[in-house]
Amino acid sequence: MNGILLVNKPKDMTSRDVVNIISKKFNTSKVGHTGTLDPIATGVLGIAINDGLKIVDFLINDTKEYIATVQMGIMTDTLDITGNILNEVDNYSINKDTLNNILHSFLGESMQEVPLYSALKVNGKRLYDYARKNIKVSLPKRPIFIFSIELLELNKNFFTFKVLVSKGTYIRSLIRDIGNKLNIPCVMKELVRTKQGMFNIENSYTLEEIKNNNYQLITIKDALASYYTVKVNDFISKKIANGRILENRYNSNIIVFVNYDDEVLAIYKVYEKDPTKIKPIKVFK
Repeated sequence: MNGILLVNKPKDMTSRDVVNIISKKFNTSKVGHTGTLDPIATGVLGIAINDGLKIVDFLINDTKEYIATVQMGIMTDTLDITGNILNEVDNYSINKDTLNNILHSFLGESMQEVPLYSALKVNGKRLYDYARKNIKVSLPKRPIFIFSIELLELNKNFFTFKVLVSKGTYIRSLIRDIGNKLNIPCVMKELVRTKQGMFNIENSYTLEEIKNNNYQLITIKDALASYYTVKVNDFISKKIANGRILENRYNSNIIVFVNYDDEVLAIYKVYEKDPTKIKPIKVFK
């Protein structure tokens, strides 16, 4: 069994916890996820099974859509409500127009400071290890892109927004930065990932449904549907199976080759040393 299983991750569970559950369910150690969700977060978590692991790198670069609920008036060390409170205020006010304008100011490209409580490595050590040992470290900044952002609800202490972002965007950090522009400390209260690339929460399964065999695996071909795909005959299939470098007759940097049974044979890319050729980067049995 090979492919991608979409899990609607529950709250208070790590992405690794989900991987372990799926690994046990399908009796295979070849299981991984296509993008971490914090324990506090819920929603779409792509789980790659067996040969599905070969395409994870082609899925983690996809855009992601979230619905985030923000608690105003507090700041914590983790940038969400699970952390230790560092600052708390109650003498603030905000109106919808001001909030909308500030949200829209984040559209486009910017540099975002990575949160201290994250798995990103600095000098070979994950940032949360520095945090837990109370070791000071300079937090790196990374380029991100906000494609769309929309205010959904605003009340006295909370607001909710929907946002479409590039790979590597930390919603906790975005909320912190929104709070800085509002001059109100803000933390993430709830987070739902509603989309990851072509994967939607509507097509995701709960762990209970998966336990009861009420699920459908996404094939490797369907998971790569956004890439240029070429169907080849048996003669070319044999060359591909042997990892042969081929002539570049394709107007794409990435090419997915499939046979007449729609099974993915390999993923090729343009050969750096000779752009007239393409070389395999992933070959499937």
